[in-house]
Amino acid sequence: MTPGRGRGRGLGERVVQGRAKEQCHIRRMLADARRGESNCLLLHGEAGIGKTTLLDYAVAHAEGVRVLRVEGIESEMELAFGGLHQLLLPVLDRLDLLPPPQAGALRAVFGLSDESVRDRLTIGLATLSLLSEAAAGQPLLCVVDDLQWLDRPSVDALVFAARRLRAEGVVMLLATRETSSVGGAKALPHVSVTGVDRQSAASMLPGLAPPVTEWIIDQAQGNPLALQELAAALTPAQRAGQLGPLTLPDARSAPPNRLQEAFAEQIRRLPDATRRMLTVAAADDTGDLPTVLAAAAGLGGEVGDLEPAERAELVLVSAQRLRFRHPLIRFAAYQCAPLAWRLTAHQALVAVLDGPAHAHRRAWHLAAAATGPDERVAGELERVAEWAGSRQAMASASAAYERAAHLTADTSRRARRLINAAQKASEAGQDERCRALTDQVPLPLPDPGMTADFARARSVVELGYGSPGQAARLLAECTETVSAGRPDKLAPLLTDAIHAAFSAGDAALMMEIAVRTPGLPVVATPAKLLAGDISGALRTLDEHVEAARLDGSGLMDRLMAGIYCHLVAAHENAYGLATAAVTHCREQGIGGWLPTTLHLLAQAELALGRHEDAHAHAAEALRLAEAYDLDHRAAHLRALLAVLAAVRGEEEPTRELAGQALEYTRPRDVGRGTADASWALGLLDLGLGRAQDALEHLEAARHAVGHPILARHLMPDLIEAAVRAGHPERAREPAKQLMSWADDLRQPHFTAQAHRCAALTGPDTSAEEHYTSALDLHNGGGDFERARTELLYGEWLRRGRRKLDARGHLRTARELFDRLGAQPWARRAATELQAAGETSHPADAVDSPISRLSSQEREVVRLAATGATNREIATRLFLSPRTVGHHLYRAFPKLGISSRTELADLLAS
Repeated sequence: MTPGRGRGRGLGERVVQGRAKEQCHIRRMLADARRGESNCLLLHGEAGIGKTTLLDYAVAHAEGVRVLRVEGIESEMELAFGGLHQLLLPVLDRLDLLPPPQAGALRAVFGLSDESVRDRLTIGLATLSLLSEAAAGQPLLCVVDDLQWLDRPSVDALVFAARRLRAEGVVMLLATRETSSVGGAKALPHVSVTGVDRQSAASMLPGLAPPVTEWIIDQAQGNPLALQELAAALTPAQRAGQLGPLTLPDARSAPPNRLQEAFAEQIRRLPDATRRMLTVAAADDTGDLPTVLAAAAGLGGEVGDLEPAERAELVLVSAQRLRFRHPLIRFAAYQCAPLAWRLTAHQALVAVLDGPAHAHRRAWHLAAAATGPDERVAGELERVAEWAGSRQAMASASAAYERAAHLTADTSRRARRLINAAQKASEAGQDERCRALTDQVPLPLPDPGMTADFARARSVVELGYGSPGQAARLLAECTETVSAGRPDKLAPLLTDAIHAAFSAGDAALMMEIAVRTPGLPVVATPAKLLAGDISGALRTLDEHVEAARLDGSGLMDRLMAGIYCHLVAAHENAYGLATAAVTHCREQGIGGWLPTTLHLLAQAELALGRHEDAHAHAAEALRLAEAYDLDHRAAHLRALLAVLAAVRGEEEPTRELAGQALEYTRPRDVGRGTADASWALGLLDLGLGRAQDALEHLEAARHAVGHPILARHLMPDLIEAAVRAGHPERAREPAKQLMSWADDLRQPHFTAQAHRCAALTGPDTSAEEHYTSALDLHNGGGDFERARTELLYGEWLRRGRRKLDARGHLRTARELFDRLGAQPWARRAATELQAAGETSHPADAVDSPISRLSSQEREVVRLAATGATNREIATRLFLSPRTVGHHLYRAFPKLGISSRTELADLLAS
């Protein structure tokens, strides 16, 4: 029996012995909720260890708190959003209070409308918003038991909400057996629930002979439920101490196995009619008593057959509900039943689950009753998969496609369904499952289009969790098969291939892909760049950019055009294309690609010197990538955020972010990510005056990509580090290369960097001309690059004993660095200014009010200053509106203002 679920108050009190710490934590969370704060806690431990008892404890002590509760059911794991619907059913009357896109998403996934859902993050945000609205009148306690058996889309939505609870007055308590089996839940605050001590265990076993008590304690190993169930399975003679030799096994079984056998033994003692009734109840996934009774009636059962199970306290029955006292009892009731009983139970449920409202459950029961291939049932499951996919329930869609494939006799049709299952698994972030599904696909495939889809399914997993180079090779190898039979599939294949090869930083592989279809602009541009034909590459890119700007252009066309513009320092074009791609993703609900497009946007903003915007977009993209389990993209974003932290001289965040990125990128040969993370470390050391360390990091960054043009963006830093470290010979050739590129690319801000580097590496007689040329050209690269040129020019003038001339440049450099918050660089400029004889220079700039805010407060304030409402900000930052209000409430005193109308002026100043 589940501890605390019905054998009397005394037993419930004994069961919670030894749980004082957990109970105190729960009481504190409830008290915080009454003050408007939110908390989340994940309880994990083996079956029967007492997790449910702690959840019951929370419910019992939730005075003045509204309670929502759901229990995961193993048989319902593939029913998309079934758990979320059951939890939120009592508060669905508040749906109309949500923003229309969020309300529409929940209506769609709950089957209340026929709309599709393009972005599964909208469902998570809608869940957060609905919980926030439900807690508006009084605090809210959400209790989720057996999380490991809840359907994956529901888990994703609940974990998404749980990780973003702040100031709503919501407590979320979840219980699971293993954190590793429930996706992002492992990132939640958690407590491991362990066994009770022998003294507490003995107090739970009254009326037994001492040897029997000791034997049960040894067998249960501290598991409270095992203690009770092992005792309940004993005969009266055994309770008195008559334990025969067969009772004691030769080797001690693990508690869950012994526990399962104890439940099975209790079920075997029941009359056959009762066992048949329990089989139907176990096969059902609703707990709806009328449904169970109607199905059982078709097998000759009646309500009186439940009485023995009720007396044995195996089930709890009310007017409308039938609930097994513990999930393991349900499992035992089903597994103990003969196969024929199980099949007839599912068939009986199919007979009573008619109508469109039950179409999905009916399909799964049909599948459970099938004993061999059945195209009719497979077709119904395929329709379930299509419905789930249109609601972004990708894990459920994948499961339905997979089961449909197993019921399919035709080899070609089975292959197509397995490929669909693999594609949906990859979109759900289930990389190992996707790989396993593609391994089941019968080869060779008869259709070139199917071959292309198969290759793309394999490559998505390889790119996201393995090697991008291998992903590119998988796609490239497929092109010859596809080009003749399905030419329409060729461009998407090559686009994905070149994108993966670019991520790998593998120039040779990019060339290999490009030669396959040299006329395709998406591959022609990088091919010409890598071959040194920059003018030819620019002509091809101009055509690509014009096509990408057309209204009907696809997302990948815009994305790749933007990537190439960034590569050739056409940052304004890159910014425009990235902005259009981000807008496309937001408007069309293409959430899976939003982190990638935001990444490009942040890169362009960094190059343009818009550091605050770059940080905001990169941080948003990282939140999305983590929510989508996009580890590959998250590594790239951490590297970019490390670069932004390096500019400000924030040593600990830079090293932490770069280290996390490198931990992912190095073993998988993600060359671009490795280069950016190493660039961040080099830029940090350069700003802190550690030139030799900076040079080593920056040269490692250059070598991480397979061609000098792929390292164009970090070459100015490498050249400066080499000169400052006393190795000018290691800077001269890169400086010449930089100037050659500048002549071809004709981008003023990049040419300014090339002149600055020429001044560093060339003779003193030409240095001043290069510095002044650079300052004349610094009109599109932002204040940071201009400040660095001013600093180097001022240093050069001071060394030439032209101190008076140096001061103006050094003063400008320091002011610009101060404004950007680039403190190490500002200190260098201040030191040089003092050395140049500045004795009455202004005091170091006082930190701006914005710097007093936390990173999330800063993002909320930035959006509020644009006129965005709390709801709009909440949607953008994946918070609840109440949390946004909480951040503004805390930010205003720090900023010295009293209303949001003052924000725009403050930020502008």
